[in-house]
Amino acid sequence: MLGLALAGTLLTGAGEPAGIVSLKVTGLRSDKGQVMVCLTREADRFPDCSGSATARTAILPANRPETTFAHLPQGRYAISVLHDENGNGRADKTLGLIPREGFGFSRDAPVRMGPPRFDQAAFAVAGEDVVQSVRMRYLM
Repeated sequence: MLGLALAGTLLTGAGEPAGIVSLKVTGLRSDKGQVMVCLTREADRFPDCSGSATARTAILPANRPETTFAHLPQGRYAISVLHDENGNGRADKTLGLIPREGFGFSRDAPVRMGPPRFDQAAFAVAGEDVVQSVRMRYLM
């Protein structure tokens, strides 16, 4: 009997371990609107996750910007966050270029003339829980 139980444990544990990423967003200038989150392991779908079949997204209330992503396959991931203050579901810009709402990236990746590269924001998920804190930035 013990042999069967042990064999069952070995078989169910034989797959790739799933990881958990807990996210906390800091530095919001107000609790208005919503916080839109994109978690991806596809470099070519970062930072907005558009067209991705594997990205995870979340929409959080701005007064409680925390979430957890569970059952993630091992790999490298990056997070982008938008503080959609007016709740219209998109990033508002001035002159078509300059963000009017807050944004942030995992690993506090640097922002220069546009969003950071995936590699600058990427972190490993390797079966253990990961905690990420994203600090919001505002240009206007």
